[in-house]
Amino acid sequence: MEKRELGRSGLYIAPLVLGSNVFGWTADEQTSFRVLDTFVGEGGNAIDTANVYSAWVPGHQGGESETILGKWLQQRHRRDDIIIATKVGMQMGDGSQGLAKDYIKKSVEASLRRLQTDYIDLYQSHKDDETLPVEEPLQAYAELIQEGKIRAIGASNFSAERLRAALQASTDQDLPRYESLQPEYNLYDREDFEKQLLPVVQEFGIGVIPYYGLASGFLTGKYRSEDDLQKSQRGGGIGKKYLNDRGFKVLAALDEVAERHHATQAQVALAWIMAQPGLTAPIASATNMEQVRDIMKATILTLSPDDVKILTDASAY
Repeated sequence: MEKRELGRSGLYIAPLVLGSNVFGWTADEQTSFRVLDTFVGEGGNAIDTANVYSAWVPGHQGGESETILGKWLQQRHRRDDIIIATKVGMQMGDGSQGLAKDYIKKSVEASLRRLQTDYIDLYQSHKDDETLPVEEPLQAYAELIQEGKIRAIGASNFSAERLRAALQASTDQDLPRYESLQPEYNLYDREDFEKQLLPVVQEFGIGVIPYYGLASGFLTGKYRSEDDLQKSQRGGGIGKKYLNDRGFKVLAALDEVAERHHATQAQVALAWIMAQPGLTAPIASATNMEQVRDIMKATILTLSPDDVKILTDASAY
C-alpha cells in the first residue's frame, strides 16, 4: 500500500489511520487485538490514541486505550513497523490537563509506560492551552525529541490563529514544529477546516489526519431516522446534528456513488477525504474485524472527478 509522508516528519503512513478511542470502551481487550491484527493484515501501519482514552467511561481514569495497544505491541512484536500517535492535554480522570512544560514531560512518561515502548512516533497537543504562550509546549517537545522519546509532534483542536502562531514560533525560535494537524473534518463537517485551517496547513506544508472521518458513524448510512439512533452507544450524538435536510442530501449522494462503485457508504466517505488536497489520511475507528475490512477498502477506491463533485456539491455549506 502506498504510504504518504506526514508533513515533513519523515513518518510515512497508509492513507487510513486506525482510531483506538474505542479500545477499552466499546471494544474489550480481546476484540481490540482482533481489530489491530486485521488492520495491520490489511496494510495499515498508523494507529492513533490519546492518554485521555477512555476517561469518560465510569470507573476509568484515562490510559485504557494506550494500555491495550501497549500489550498488543509487545505480544505481536510489531513496534518497529507501526507508527504510534498519541496525545496529551485533555482532562484526565484525576482532573489533570493542559500543555505546561512539566505536565507534558510527566505525561509522556506515563504514556510510554502504558504503551510499553521507549519512543512515540507522533506526540500531539490534544487541544490548545490558551493560558500558555504557544512556545511553552514546543520547548518541552524539543527536550523530548532530543532525549529520543518522541520523533515528531502534531496539533489537534487548534484555532487557525494559534496554529499559525505556533508554527511561526518554531521558525523564529528554532523549535520543533507541528508536522500534523488533527481537526474534525468529514463530508458533513467541512466549513471550519476548509475556511480557517486549510490555508494555514497548505502554507506551511503540514500533514492533516482528521478525526470523525465518518461523523460518529452517520456517514456509514446506518442512521437515517430517529429510530436508527438506538443502534449503538454513539447514536445519541447524531440525531440533532446530522438528521436534517443537508444530512439527507449527503446520504443520497453517498448512496449514488457507493452504488456506482459497488462500495459501501463508509468507503466512499473516507475515499472523499483521501481525495481532498492537503489531506494525508483520515482517522476511523472500528469495533470488529468486519468494520476494519470495510473501511480499509477505501484506500483502494478511486473516485472520479464527477464522484467527488457529486459529494462535494451535496454537502455544500
